Amino acid sequence: MSTLNRRQFTALGLLAASGAVHAQAAAPLRLVVPYPPGGPLDRIARILAEAVKDRLGTVVVENRPGAGGNLGVDQVARSAPDGNTIVMGAVATHAINPWLFEKIPYDPVRDFTPITRVAQVPNVLVMNAETAAQLKIASVADLVRHAKANPGRLNYGSGGNGSAGHLAGELLKSAAGVFIVHIPYAGAAPMQLALLGGQIDFSFDNLASAAGNIRAGKLKALAVTTAARSSAMPELPTMAESGLPQVGVDTWFGLFGPAGVPAARVQALNEAFVAALNSADVKARLAPMMADPAPTTPEQFGAFVRAELAKYEKIVKATGAKAG
Repeated sequence: MSTLNRRQFTALGLLAASGAVHAQAAAPLRLVVPYPPGGPLDRIARILAEAVKDRLGTVVVENRPGAGGNLGVDQVARSAPDGNTIVMGAVATHAINPWLFEKIPYDPVRDFTPITRVAQVPNVLVMNAETAAQLKIASVADLVRHAKANPGRLNYGSGGNGSAGHLAGELLKSAAGVFIVHIPYAGAAPMQLALLGGQIDFSFDNLASAAGNIRAGKLKALAVTTAARSSAMPELPTMAESGLPQVGVDTWFGLFGPAGVPAARVQALNEAFVAALNSADVKARLAPMMADPAPTTPEQFGAFVRAELAKYEKIVKATGAKAG
C-alpha cells in the first residue's frame, strides 16, 4: 500500500470513528413510563421531556405498562448502562411492589442508578360529605373518636388490596387503635364512585383525583398524608398535625437508570432534570395535577428509596396484602 493510500485509509478510518461517536452522542434519550398513556406519570414524563430537550437533546417517552409497573421497570434494569435509557419509577415500583408481589424480576436498589426524585402527589383522607355531616366528623380526631366509640361500624374503601389507599387505611387503624372495615374495589374509579354514592364512609385518595369533588362539596377532606401541607390545598392539615404521624403514604415519582451508569452521565441527567423541575414553567404545568416538584441529588434520592423500601416492608407485611 502506498504512503498516500495509507494516509487516505487512516483519514477514512478517523472519519468513520468520528461519525460513530457523533451518532452515539446524538442518540435520543429513552424515557420509559411503566404505565399506560394518559396517567400522571405519563403526563409528567412528557412535560419533562420537552423541558430538558435543550440540554439533553431529543427525549422519546415510551409507555411499557404491565404487571403493576414491574414490566417496564425491569426492561430498563436490563438495558445498557450508558445513560441513554431511563425510567420514571414510583413508590409502587421501587417501594411497594417488592413486598406486594411474591416475586419480581429486579432488585429495586441493586439494579438501578438513582438520578433524581421528580415530584410528590399527596394522598388525602376524604369522607362522603353527607356521612361526615350526619356523624359530625370535621377532623381526623373526630373520625378516630367515632371509630373508637363504634368499633366495626365505619368502613373505608381502596382501589384494591395492596394499594396506597389500603396501606394508609391499615396504618390509620394501627396508629389510632381502631377497628374499621376495609372494602377493596377493582381500581380507584369504582372506589371513588362508591364513596360519592355513600356505599363507603371514607378513603385515602389521590389529591388530584379528589380535588374537584372536595371543592364541589361532595367530599369532606380531613388531612393530607404528606409530611408537609400541600401547596394545592394549604388549608388542609397533615396527618402528623392531626396526631397520627405514622400515617404517611403518598405518591412519589423519580428517575432511574440501570445499574452502572457512568457518574458523569448521571450528573448531566440530574442537572438537566433538576433545572427543569425548578423552572417556573414546569411548576405551573405540574400544579393542576397537584404534583409538588421534589428534586434531589442522586445520593439523596438513593437514600430516600432505601428508606421507603424499608418503610413499606413493615406496612405490607403488617397488612398481609398480596398482589392480585
